[in-house]
Amino acid sequence: MAVADDAAEIQHFAFANYLGSGIYSSTGDSAAVANIPLSFTIEETADSELLLRMPLSLGFFNYQWDDLPEGDLPDNVGTLTLTPGIEYHWQASEKLAMEAYLDIGFGHNFADSTNVGILSAGVSALYQFGSEAYRPLWVSRFYSAGYRSMAGDASERYSALTTGVDSGLGLGFSALDVWMEPRLFGALHWVFGRGELADELVGALMDDSTFELGLSLAFDKPVGIAPVTVERVGLSYSLLGSEGVWRLFFSQPL
Repeated sequence: MAVADDAAEIQHFAFANYLGSGIYSSTGDSAAVANIPLSFTIEETADSELLLRMPLSLGFFNYQWDDLPEGDLPDNVGTLTLTPGIEYHWQASEKLAMEAYLDIGFGHNFADSTNVGILSAGVSALYQFGSEAYRPLWVSRFYSAGYRSMAGDASERYSALTTGVDSGLGLGFSALDVWMEPRLFGALHWVFGRGELADELVGALMDDSTFELGLSLAFDKPVGIAPVTVERVGLSYSLLGSEGVWRLFFSQPL
């Protein structure tokens, strides 16, 4: 979410729904993204579920880490994106679950009154393995997203691949009638610009990966007031080129 120029700002706010809720901070810049992942079940069977997605994302620029302990909220909303779509979950095997989605929506930047149309599709695999005491989960996600300005010819698209493991530490405790479990995750991220996947897939995979490591506290039930609730909170660190990025997140990190 940290931006260097107007074009980058448009790109980042258009794709905010796919970043995950949290506060992102790098040298000299910070931003907060609050995602409200509203969804409604259309049809459900023993091993599948069809949902209507209504994810709403609010972006706040220059929200600082120092604001957190004091409980200060951002003064105003910088960006808003709404990307309704269809999501389908199915159980491929006892341990393997699959997810796929298609979104079509819009975004608005309040700073310069920019409006964009957004299209995104993705597929995920979630594999449970190992000891029940740690409940490790291997998650792999691939999605593509693009936007086009409603006022001009500006457009951009990218694809992203993430794979990582989220595992418990064999610990847990109860507080305020909620079971809390510390969990550790590590993930590799790849982001591909327009045409990179088709032109040089192997080179992009070898050279452009980013490693992220983080620790979180997972709750056995949502905490908060619906529809704004969290199921975990955590902190991660990744290195983008020579710049470190901290992320405080409030959702599944993978």
